[in-house]
Amino acid sequence: MLQEEEVVAGKHSVTEALKSGRTINKIWIAENAQKHLTLPIIAEAKKLGIVIQHVDKRKLDQMVPGVQHQGVVAQAAPYAYVEVEDLLKVAEEKGEPPFLLLLDEIEDPHNLGSILRTADCTGAHGVVLPKRRSAQVTATVSKTSAGAVEYVPVARVTNLGQTIDQLKEMGVWVVGTVVDAVQELYDTEVFDGPVAIVIGNENKGMGRLIREKCDVLVKLPMAGKINSLNASVAAGVVMYEVLRRRRLQG
Repeated sequence: MLQEEEVVAGKHSVTEALKSGRTINKIWIAENAQKHLTLPIIAEAKKLGIVIQHVDKRKLDQMVPGVQHQGVVAQAAPYAYVEVEDLLKVAEEKGEPPFLLLLDEIEDPHNLGSILRTADCTGAHGVVLPKRRSAQVTATVSKTSAGAVEYVPVARVTNLGQTIDQLKEMGVWVVGTVVDAVQELYDTEVFDGPVAIVIGNENKGMGRLIREKCDVLVKLPMAGKINSLNASVAAGVVMYEVLRRRRLQG
């Protein structure tokens, strides 16, 4: 059994991994896979001299249990995490104020994948996650992100609280999202400048210590009867509001 973090599954994920120049050691194709999904990948892999093996679909089901692999699975070099400094460097190179996401113990790999996908769409410079009690970048995350994981850098840190302190010292405003904040998302004025958005755990929300370290706490306006949104949906709403404010600024 392969280590999951070295496996990329599905047409989008494998295509983006090839395009981004990530090291791919081998690609398995299911014998009965649909040609329109696999032919472009096979052509690209041949160009790059990557070994291709045609196998029974059941072998792929065993390699990535529960992942919709569409008959394509690749073994890639382990996911390359970066440092928080690298994320700030990305912003600097683009001449933009930093726009980061800090994930406080997001556990569901599908949520992490969706957040990475939206981060790519909204121009976020990177995502920071803790090494412990948090989903890490795996085949499921890559698949859910539709390949965005190859373009949005992810930093892993030992202590999210310390990272927040460092970002604040560098002039980055840290904005937490909580259900019981006084201020609504649309009232805050900090999104034009350097900003890091904190998204809390799916069930417990943000930890107390992390919450206390935030410069600003905001809530999403709720018009319905249910007082919560899925973590990745909430993150998406906030990211698009940051994008909108920055567009207005020009």
